[in-house]
Amino acid sequence: MVQQEYALHDVVEMKKPHPCKNNSWEIIRMGMDIRIKCLKCGQMVLMPRREFEKKLKKVLVKAEQPAE
Repeated sequence: MVQQEYALHDVVEMKKPHPCKNNSWEIIRMGMDIRIKCLKCGQMVLMPRREFEKKLKKVLVKAEQPAE
């Protein structure tokens, strides 16, 4: 299985939609745990990185990387 590349502030799609019927989430914290925020209702979810990678479907929008 190919691991998808994701970074802070990317917008991702998960395999199951949120109860508010939205499936777009923004990554707002990365570390051992990953916190994502629903872009429709603002609900935040914290989950272990391993669980996040299992539930991740695809990256919808890559965050703008600052120019070096």
